[in-house]
Amino acid sequence: MYGYCPSWALEWEYRKKGILNEIRHYAADIISLQEVETSQFYNFFLPELKKDGYDGIFSPKSRAKTMAENERKFVDGCAIFYRTAKFSLIKEHLVEFNQLAMANAEGSDNMLNRVMPKDNIGLAALLKTKEAAWDNGLPPDVSQVHQPILVCTAHIHWDPEFCDVKLIQTMMLSNELRSILEDASHSFRPGHKPDTNNIQLLLCGDFNSLPDSGVIEFLTSGRVPADHKDFKSLAYKSCLQKISGCDKPNEFTHSFKLASAYSEDIMPFTNYTFDFKGIIDYIFYSKQSMTPLGLLGPLAPEWLRENKVVGCPHPHVPSDHFPLLVELEMTSTVPASSNGLIPRR
Repeated sequence: MYGYCPSWALEWEYRKKGILNEIRHYAADIISLQEVETSQFYNFFLPELKKDGYDGIFSPKSRAKTMAENERKFVDGCAIFYRTAKFSLIKEHLVEFNQLAMANAEGSDNMLNRVMPKDNIGLAALLKTKEAAWDNGLPPDVSQVHQPILVCTAHIHWDPEFCDVKLIQTMMLSNELRSILEDASHSFRPGHKPDTNNIQLLLCGDFNSLPDSGVIEFLTSGRVPADHKDFKSLAYKSCLQKISGCDKPNEFTHSFKLASAYSEDIMPFTNYTFDFKGIIDYIFYSKQSMTPLGLLGPLAPEWLRENKVVGCPHPHVPSDHFPLLVELEMTSTVPASSNGLIPRR
């Protein structure tokens, strides 16, 4: 598959050091990774990043549950790391799409035969800011120091022939995040009506979906028509109405107001191989309460041409996915008196 890359540069022992060096170089406060093998999380990334002041959570794909321990360590999954000086972990949540498909199949053969067998996952960390997260100075009201933020990473199914599965997995993820946020909102403001807008949402991942896909349309516009071509005219409607909690007859919606940190003119591709170059990885943020201040751009096309880089991995590029990095400014979402100071990550 990667015949253009020297075999020594494909070796994991070589590539993992390059990936770790990139992570350390960019020094983000929150890091999300996909396709991390279980043993590599526990034996390499977590201990190494703990040296740099991070802690992290991880879950393998759902099939790990059915495997013997000696095989389970090779199953890949999703990871989230956070800088412990700036954030504390309140709760972690695992979203298993195959379990949700089974629970909401409503007798749909397509749900059972197409969606349920795919063992992709989403992983979410409910974090709370600490004093060190406030770069511009602490707010006058101490109750505002500890701002909640839900960070989610996901790895959506890869196969283009299963665009229906990708969209349904994304809808399942959206509904689970809504439920998580409602519960968290109630915990942060007991006695008040749950308001998911009181908690920041950061959604990162490999969605294996191009910008013109139903997946990205749903996430960025908040809706997708029930007859969208990505559903392949298959009979999903009744179970999807249950999954989405939406009572509109002709569309499925979500209430998050999300924006993508990157646009196509800034980042023309996030996955760069000989056979495929395109945008499939994304960072979405709550556009009501977060503002991007800066982005990491792509590798210069001139550098790729001059060095005859026809695809990655490459001796100088350890992954076929390019890193995405955004600096976000967060406005307060915890109601309190405020002088306009804003925490930044």
